[in-house]
Formats: sequence, structure tokens, C-alpha cells
Amino acid sequence: MTAKRSYPMLAVFILIVAGIAMSGIHFQPGAWYADLDKPFWTPPNWLFPPVWSVLYLMIAVAGWLIFAGSDVWMKALWGVQLVLNGLWSWLFFGLHRIGLGLVDMVALLVSIAALFAMALPRQRAVAWLIGPYLVWVAYALSLVASIYVLN
Repeated sequence: MTAKRSYPMLAVFILIVAGIAMSGIHFQPGAWYADLDKPFWTPPNWLFPPVWSVLYLMIAVAGWLIFAGSDVWMKALWGVQLVLNGLWSWLFFGLHRIGLGLVDMVALLVSIAALFAMALPRQRAVAWLIGPYLVWVAYALSLVASIYVLN
């Protein structure tokens, strides 16, 4: 194992992603979200923490693999998607700006899809790690778009 793919570096990526995840704790759904009209396919609130915990771990491992040997564009896309991911909770739950949250989520989905497409021929393990994230964000985008239309 190279120095760049050492377990201490994996811990660094887990901490970076955990920091983004923890920023979302400051912006809880609360009464505002409870009062919004939501589509019938909205999952129960208890489902979000375990799903996001697994996804964040996968995002961290993907970042660790990407930064150990990918080109600058994959590294940039990984960073962009992480920033967009962190912004979403602030825009949607913090500012109560459904439209801005929707725009952020579209950009997030595009960045994840681009990262997935770049990883598929170059680093298949990264694609496998990012794939579930891509699917979940596409589903979340359908929820946010529906919330935007309903409210």
C-alpha cells in the first residue's frame, strides 16, 4: 500500500466527510419541514440518518481512492459534490429556501453523475461506491422537486 492510500489517510477522508455530515446537524427539519406538503413516497424521517451514514462512509472511501491516484478532474468533482452536499442542509432546512435547495440538489446530482461517469472506466471501485449515492440523490431530488411544486 502506498503512502497516499494508507489507513491514516483513509481516516483523514472519513473525518473530512464526517465534518460535512455534522454540519447538517445544525439544520434539523423541525416544525417547518413537518408542516410542508410532501409527496406520498416520502420516506419516514428515521430512515435518513442510517442511509446517509452508510453513504457518507462510501463517499469517504471513494475520496480516499480518488486522491490516491486519479486525475485532477475526478479530484475536483469529488470536492465539488462534497461542498454541494454540505450546502444543501443549510439552504433547505436552515434558510427554508426550497428553490435554492432544489438548484443545489440538481448541481449535486450532475456532479455525482459526472464523477460516476469518469470513475466507471478508470476506477471501477469508486464507481461502485458512488453509484448508490447517485441513486439516493436522484430519489432525493424527486422529493425536493415535489416539495417545491406542492408548496
